[in-house]
Amino acid sequence: MHRVRDVHRVHAWRPPIDGVVEVLHARFGEHGYPMHAHDAWTVLLVDDGAVRYDLDRHERGAYGDLVTLLPPGVPHNGASAGPHGFRKRVLYLEPRLLPERLIGASVDTPAIADQPLHRLVSSVHRVLRTRQEAAADGLLALALERLRTRLGDPAPPRPPARDAARGLRDLLDENIVGGLPLSVAAARLHFDPAHLVRSFRREFGMAPHQYLISRRVDLARRLILSGHPLQSVAVDAGFYDQPHLTRHFTRILGVTPGTFATGPS
Repeated sequence: MHRVRDVHRVHAWRPPIDGVVEVLHARFGEHGYPMHAHDAWTVLLVDDGAVRYDLDRHERGAYGDLVTLLPPGVPHNGASAGPHGFRKRVLYLEPRLLPERLIGASVDTPAIADQPLHRLVSSVHRVLRTRQEAAADGLLALALERLRTRLGDPAPPRPPARDAARGLRDLLDENIVGGLPLSVAAARLHFDPAHLVRSFRREFGMAPHQYLISRRVDLARRLILSGHPLQSVAVDAGFYDQPHLTRHFTRILGVTPGTFATGPS
């Protein structure tokens, strides 16, 4: 039988998101991981092929639309289940993001068949590739909540949605340029992060990161009209660089910052 040669393609990075230790996108051929353990929760998507692995003396599989959750400190291995290798995306999360009491449940049922959860985790990866960390922060909060629910962890009591939404809006307004990690906002407001995201969407019809981007574009407009040079407006308004500003500025206003700066013809 024809086998794919053992080609490795690995892209790993640590995004500036509270609680995310590492993001890994990889393509492996015949490579197999020996038994090892992580000090982080491992959230695995297998986009092509299939992976077989041993966890707690049981043989398991990761493939298709399954979301695989491997707990910290529990050894496992991994290798392609077929001759053509596999392609995967992985989030490594600090242990504090999920309760320690869920380790047993994740060992018993590491593979979760849940398409909405798969879409959420996949969306986290997608926005991280385009440097939309604020969007990833909110999506990750929703994914973690759904993971807890699927593992049998009861949802916390729901406080008033309007209070949560308006409190988060006020914090975002105070941190337009620097931004604010969702975990910090949740701690200050004493609300669950996922509840904050859902409440904000319900109250204002948009996600918190979309609101923050719109406020940054609004600030950029004011800076441009005040005569600030375009080269400095992006960073001064909270964007990574000029292309990042241009993309969102054009999406919201329909014109580039340069065109906006020229004024009436």
